[in-house]
Amino acid sequence: MNFDFDTVIDRHGTDAVKIEALVEHFGRKDLIPLWVADMDFKTPEAVRTAVSNCLDSGIYGYSSAPESYYASVLKWEKDINGLNLRRKEICYIPGIVRGISFALQCFSSPGDPIIIQPPVYMPFERLVRENDRKLVENPLVYGNDGYSMNPDNFEELCRTERPKMFILCNPHNPSGRAWDHESLRTIAEICRKYGVLVVSDEIHGDMPLFGNRFHSFSSVSDSAAEVSITFKAPSKTFNIAGFMSSYAIVKNDSIRERFFKYLSVNEFDAPPLVAAVATREAYENARDWRVEMLKYVEGNIRFVSEYLERNIPRIRPVIPQASFLIWLDCRGVNLTHDDLIDLFINKARLALNDGADFGTGGEGFMRLNVGCPRSILETALNQLKIALE
Repeated sequence: MNFDFDTVIDRHGTDAVKIEALVEHFGRKDLIPLWVADMDFKTPEAVRTAVSNCLDSGIYGYSSAPESYYASVLKWEKDINGLNLRRKEICYIPGIVRGISFALQCFSSPGDPIIIQPPVYMPFERLVRENDRKLVENPLVYGNDGYSMNPDNFEELCRTERPKMFILCNPHNPSGRAWDHESLRTIAEICRKYGVLVVSDEIHGDMPLFGNRFHSFSSVSDSAAEVSITFKAPSKTFNIAGFMSSYAIVKNDSIRERFFKYLSVNEFDAPPLVAAVATREAYENARDWRVEMLKYVEGNIRFVSEYLERNIPRIRPVIPQASFLIWLDCRGVNLTHDDLIDLFINKARLALNDGADFGTGGEGFMRLNVGCPRSILETALNQLKIALE
């Protein structure tokens, strides 16, 4: 089948966050929005048709979660990620950030230490701090090959701080690093040794790039399965984030019983009608779209990388191993933080995510969303080139 990823779709007037929140976050609205992590491609036609048919009934009352929804999740995880899951090990959640918050409430108390690995997805720090937990940082190490973990420091923190939980970003956002099997196994052994619960955000896991392989945390070892809660979703892969369709995977019996009871008692575990329909249709009938979308995203990443090398070599892209986000190392332009932000917003008229918002180690970087038609990227990079000149 032929899929169209080149048509520019005007999202003004659709309540899209990346458009409507420009003034609030950047102070002006005349910017190319390359920040919020959703794609500017139409959701697969099969999903759109199924949702439309569902809504055509004209009655939007209470709905039950069909077993076909869970069956589609189980088959997807087996086919795409090699996970042999049992039905009882999965449960719907209304979004992964919410899921992390639920885990914090269920398994920790105010004042408890929680580990994160900055620079990392911004809500992690906010969830820890604003839920009155103690933030403990195990910063990632940045080198020529991108980011790596620091397991020695991680174990030292576990020994001295005695954290209740570690929030893992796998694949890593913002750099797109798909964590290797050995790094995850090492972290799993440390967490099992010190009794640390691992909450793994794997929302970008179904978007590996350039032949890289994604390893779901719970699959890398028995220790990993015993100490973890995994959160996954079709939302990034199929561009259906607005449906809030995510799910938790828990292998350990005691962790699962406690967490799934928390979700059930608080009525967080039932997918809304459209969320279930969209997930099932995406996993069953939009696989070809995913394959072609990933090829297009790879082309966009190559385009950005080659453009910067030819025209703006002082900005170095960290080539992602998964997802549609590029972490731009802008330290070579030798600007202060405020001047760098001014360059992108007021001179180049671009809305990217400020690297400093991702925490320790993020200053001097910017996050670029390339999940859009290539013509938009070309215009954006030309504007940046002119602004620098």
